[in-house]
Amino acid sequence: DKKRLCDELGIELVVSRRVPVAGLPPRSTTALRSECRIPYRLDLAGGWLDQPYVSKFWPGAVLTISIEPDLEFNDRSGMSSSTRKKAVELWHTDIPDGDPQLLARTLFCLENPPGTTYVSGSQDAIGIVFPGLNRLDYAAGEYWPEKITSVNDAEVLEWLEQRLWFITLPPRAGGFNVLDETNISVEGARALAEAADGVWKAVLARDIEGLGRSYKASFEAQVAMFPLMKSRVVSETIEQYRDKALGWKLAGAGGGGYLAMVSEKPVENAIRIRIRRRQVE
Repeated sequence: DKKRLCDELGIELVVSRRVPVAGLPPRSTTALRSECRIPYRLDLAGGWLDQPYVSKFWPGAVLTISIEPDLEFNDRSGMSSSTRKKAVELWHTDIPDGDPQLLARTLFCLENPPGTTYVSGSQDAIGIVFPGLNRLDYAAGEYWPEKITSVNDAEVLEWLEQRLWFITLPPRAGGFNVLDETNISVEGARALAEAADGVWKAVLARDIEGLGRSYKASFEAQVAMFPLMKSRVVSETIEQYRDKALGWKLAGAGGGGYLAMVSEKPVENAIRIRIRRRQVE
């Protein structure tokens, strides 16, 4: 795939021999993978508006955060692990320096070559490449956002990561397709867009009550259009933690994975995450 892309773009592909500098040990693929710093991505709010078949009803924003790979998140669990694997194929251990828009577009195109039946939303590639918190504003029916607004304020990011708690659920079952049952509408897409706006404003204002409300509203708007997102296990887990969190939402397209909750206080059995910061030169 990489060679074909280079041929199409008229780029010479040079394959370097993996010979270590004298005195240094050889580095195996396994060792490189263990040192991989390519992040995961969390769909904080608005997910599905990066798909034209949703945004054509009502445009809006998707909010993403880039998450440090301090732990290896499960596959098929809504953390963009498939897109991350493409990033590892492309860049091996870390995202290179360069224009983040160009890097994200490159990753998006690698994952979605011409003829792809199901196009992954661009929020996956952007959420991995762009550090911090990002707002991706999608026009109606577009795959790529017309505007990306990034927040790398240390105090805002620290405030947010200290209030997000992840509960591990079983991964999506093989053969699960959230698109088997949908109810996409103007009302649903608008509710999703408005909830994402609410989450954005609450995070910037560091309003925990507003964040919990809008975060939960974002998930409810998703489920209204994609009912299969909320499986029996998801519903049972929400009931278990309902009194312990201000809001909750699945990390990705649903059916399993991780239930991310908003809470001022520690949540039992929850995983903490660390938001990737922008490198200061």
